[in-house]
Amino acid sequence: MLYNIGIRAYALGARILALRNPKIARMVQGQKQTLSRLRNALQPGKRYVWVHAASLGEFEQGRPFIEKLRRENPQLGVILTFFSPSGYDVRCNYSGADIVCYLPFDTPGGARKFIDVACPVMAVFVKYEFWGNYLGELHKRGIPTYIISAIFRPSQPFFKWWGGMFRNMLRCFDSIFVQDERSAALLGGIGFERNVIVAGDTRFDRVTDILNTTVQMLAVEQFVASSPLTIVFGSSWSQDEELYVHWLKAHPQVKAIVAPHEFDNGRLEKLRHLGAGSGVLLSELEEDTEACKDAQVLVIDCFGKLSSLYRYGDMAYVGGGFGDGIHNINEAAVYGIPVLFGPKHKKFKEASDLIACGGGFSFSTRAGLEHILDSMLSDDTKRIDAGNKAGEYIKSQLGATNKVFNHIFS
Repeated sequence: MLYNIGIRAYALGARILALRNPKIARMVQGQKQTLSRLRNALQPGKRYVWVHAASLGEFEQGRPFIEKLRRENPQLGVILTFFSPSGYDVRCNYSGADIVCYLPFDTPGGARKFIDVACPVMAVFVKYEFWGNYLGELHKRGIPTYIISAIFRPSQPFFKWWGGMFRNMLRCFDSIFVQDERSAALLGGIGFERNVIVAGDTRFDRVTDILNTTVQMLAVEQFVASSPLTIVFGSSWSQDEELYVHWLKAHPQVKAIVAPHEFDNGRLEKLRHLGAGSGVLLSELEEDTEACKDAQVLVIDCFGKLSSLYRYGDMAYVGGGFGDGIHNINEAAVYGIPVLFGPKHKKFKEASDLIACGGGFSFSTRAGLEHILDSMLSDDTKRIDAGNKAGEYIKSQLGATNKVFNHIFS
């Protein structure tokens, strides 16, 4: 089967790259440990729901479902799997799951062995996860299988004349919970109507949970206290920084909180100098609040705090829009602030919706970004109005988790 040839080639390529790439090496090594970890951790006689998220973003979409499952059905255990190290590294100790591990490559033998050991009573995939052998094994064994917060586009292989094997994957789901009517219409066009439910995006429920449980950061409060405007640059990449560094240096009165998507010591040192003068690391600020006295830029040198940091911003720039795609813009919008992002947002419905309602702004050039920043800096009324529209949009999208959960467990 062509699919299996492709999977084996992918697995071989990953093992070769692991010889030089520490991130991929962690993934490959983690996959080798999955079955033994399951055997050691699973409790005999306990029933487990398997939830799979590719990476951190998908986990945040699946998390509201996991946590509702914990509240409503505490007798069920949860096996949480990741494919990407960027998800596993951050959430390997997530207390909402009984077991957190890597998902082995989707070979026929790998899928069979994983399901033999995990023996889930239900499987829930998040958003984009379509693994043919895992889905086939689950279907063959009669294990109820769902995908939540899914979104479909005409360019995907399901809708191509040659996409038969991908359409077969869709037949393995008992229910397909999609984010919007457009996705439902696309699936209806290829014969999937009965098991397709428009439920919305569970990620909106997650960011609202975050808003209600935001951690106060006194050091950050002190940093932004004297500023007429604070911008949070979340999940920032070097391509993003090249665009906004000139504007920051030209506006020393504006405070910037920069949370890089990835970093090492060299990158952190470079980020210190994005603004006028030297910046300060969050770890330094927490040790000595006087360290921020003359700093324009606060650099976040740890993970897991970004969703709480947006509360200290008057507006947000969310990175990734000049790479593979923007990161989580809902985390910022939920605080009722305008959200800016680059052009790679076509796969993200929430980005188009925020632009349409006036709470989000996209740009593709440095000049375009600077025009938006200048207008927000000079017109408080415009900025506050845009922020209100962003916050109202998030509120209008709540409830997907309940729709999914009630359908599955009704």
